[in-house]
Formats: sequence, C-alpha cells, structure tokens
Amino acid sequence: MIDTARQTWPRPKRPRPIVFIGAGGIVRAAHLPAYRAQGLVAHGVFDVRPAAARALARDFAIPRIAKSLAHAAQLALEVEGVFDVAVPADQVLSVLGELPDRAVVLIQKPLGRDLAEARKIVALCRKKRLTAAVNFQLRFAPNMLVLQHQLARGRLGRPVDVEVHTRTHTPWSQWTFLRGIPRLEILYHSIHSIDLLRACFGEPRTVFADARPDPLFPGYADTRVAAVLGFQGGLRATIHTAHSHEFDPEGRSSTLLVEGTRAAARATLGVNLDYPRGRPDSLELCARRGRWKKVPLEGSWFPEAFAGTMCNLQRFAEGSDPLLHTEVGDALKTMTVVEACYRAAERGTTQALAPSPSDGNARNP
Repeated sequence: MIDTARQTWPRPKRPRPIVFIGAGGIVRAAHLPAYRAQGLVAHGVFDVRPAAARALARDFAIPRIAKSLAHAAQLALEVEGVFDVAVPADQVLSVLGELPDRAVVLIQKPLGRDLAEARKIVALCRKKRLTAAVNFQLRFAPNMLVLQHQLARGRLGRPVDVEVHTRTHTPWSQWTFLRGIPRLEILYHSIHSIDLLRACFGEPRTVFADARPDPLFPGYADTRVAAVLGFQGGLRATIHTAHSHEFDPEGRSSTLLVEGTRAAARATLGVNLDYPRGRPDSLELCARRGRWKKVPLEGSWFPEAFAGTMCNLQRFAEGSDPLLHTEVGDALKTMTVVEACYRAAERGTTQALAPSPSDGNARNP
C-alpha cells in the first residue's frame, strides 16, 4: 500500500529522457500529456508503423524517430534514457529481448497474454538485470493515493466490503489487436481493479468469476465479468463490469466503494464514463452513520496517474524511492489473480490462491 498524503508522485531529482517503443493511442492520450505536465522529456519513438511514429513525433515535438528497435535502444543509450514500452501483450517478450542489459523500462500492462508468458517476461527481466515496472497506474490516481493513505492510517477501520462497478460503453474496436484474442476484459480492463485491490488489501485467498462475451461485440472474447475475491480476515471484494451500455450516458457508472467498520470511501473513475475524454474523478468519505463529504482532487486517473508510474520508476532507479511499487515481480502476482479468475470462469468453481509472505489487509512498504 502506498501511504502518502500526496495526490501526485514527486518528480525524479534527475529526470531521464524517455524513448517510446510503440506510438499507439494510449501513448498519445495519456502517457505524453502526463509526462509533459511533470516536465519529463520525450527523446525518441519507434513503432513498427513508421507513419504512427512520425505523427506522434510531430504532434508532441519528439526530436528523434528510430528506424528500428535497435536504433531506439541506441538512442536511449546515448542519453542514459529510460524505455516506455507500450505494445500489445504478445510483443512484450520479444521487445524486451532486444533492449540493452540493465535498462530501465516501464511496460504497458498486461504482463503478457497469460501467467505462463508473464513468468517468462519476469525471468527475462531478471536475466538481463532490467529495472522494470508494469504500468499499473490506477494505484497512482489522485483519488486512489488519498484512499490508500486513509486505509494505511486506519481511518476507515477494518475494511469489510469492497465493490467495483462499471457499466459503460467501451469502444473495443479502437484497439484492433483485441479482436479475436482468447482473453479480453479481465486481462485488459479489470486487471486494473485487481491490481488496486492487491495494493490496498494484500493477496486474495479465493477467487470466483464469470466471464462472458457480449452479442453486441461479435468477434470479441469476454466483455462482461462478475468476480468475487476473498481476502484474509473476511474482506470480500466484488467486481462487476459490462461494456455495452449505449443508452443515455447518465446511466453509465464507474465506481469503487470501500466499506470499513468506522467509515466508507466512494470513488468515481471518470475515464470509463466517456473514453478517452473522460469525466472528472471524485472521492467521498463518510463516517458510519454520517454523511458523504467530498475530497478536493488534483486531477484524475487519465492522464495524471500515468506520471506516477514513470516518476516512481525513475526515482527508484536514481535511489530516491526505496520501493518500485509496480515492479515486474509484484505485477506477476496480479497476473496470478487474473489467471485464477479465468480458471474459475472456465471451471465454474472457486479457486484457492496460495498465501503470500506479504499477505494481510494492509500492506505498507
């Protein structure tokens, strides 16, 4: 758990230039705007689609366009830069294999297509001695930083029940690589919720899930999910998502509710309500038998949180942060829960997860 009263992660003392591997929509919509706001400098970009790299470089004044992955690696070496790898999951392993040993790398989630591939990626990172993190940026959203601070200070009491609820319209067709893959919603969307739950409450002990395709999204795998995660001490967390809500936008919802023995927290994740433009995030706190009170926020998940993962990575690499919060080893635990969800959905049975040495309902590094 990140115990901080801050709503933004501090900048590195010596920011390092960033070389992008991948010039897709998420880099344009979130990575670069967030980095620019924090004064982090983009040095170069490579994409297997040269036109996409040229357009991104033009629109964001990126000075260098790499002709190949090897060229991108050389650009980073010249300036002691860091890599921002934002490619589809099936390309992560091969891209990392081409990066220099001991490189500093931020990897777009998920960590591979399944748990077996995630393990190979972590093994490769260890072999190449990469300082590598996964871009699980929801932990760094302003409202989630406040929530984690409240939990770490015990201000909600003992967490008893958590609900993540998303009913919206998600334009899956924007990401052509998602069509036809065997796993979709949990791996690419609810994985953020799973990672956040782990960060806040430790490792789940049991998982049950139902993951189904939607007839309104022909050619796509699971886009409707209901999952229940059980934690030590009796905490229950439910995740419910549906992505084909094309009715009045006022009927859309994207909320996180945490109820404790002393107080509750209720958050809105605005990006899910109108992707990618989004609406503002919110956070409210309520003492038991009290009334909801709004917490003033300094930004939202998109794009502000994306600076958090990159700043934490750079600060860890320079020695300013003692912990790399989304290090690939921790991300592997998130992938373990994702795998358990799919296994539960396939078998129709609750899946038990092995206790972790760091298990508990409040993890504070």
